[in-house]
Amino acid sequence: MYLQIVEQITSKVLIGDWPADMPLPSIRELAASTQVSVITVKRAYLELERAGVIVTQAGKGSYVSANTDLNQQLRRQEFEQQLADTINLGKQLQLSDEQIIDCVAQQLLMQTSLKSGVKAGEQ
Repeated sequence: MYLQIVEQITSKVLIGDWPADMPLPSIRELAASTQVSVITVKRAYLELERAGVIVTQAGKGSYVSANTDLNQQLRRQEFEQQLADTINLGKQLQLSDEQIIDCVAQQLLMQTSLKSGVKAGEQ
């Protein structure tokens, strides 16, 4: 159960829902709201602190880490995991490496074109 708390908090930090220096709920508050034991939440917070996702100050509580290098590393890890899952799906669908690379390149081109306001193929 503590791993679910770790994953949920890490996810909120990664997607920016919980910005740097944001105070986290107290251990007791989170235990009550998630209906788990205080020990479970404490274990999750210790794991998050070891990973550098949060910092804890005695008497002040826990906060989202302001370590931008770590946040970039976590985002990259999350992206790489999602990409690995996508590649595995392509393999399950019996796509060749070249087809997978082509699909990724096309999607990247489309996303880049959409952001710049140019339709793909008009460049």
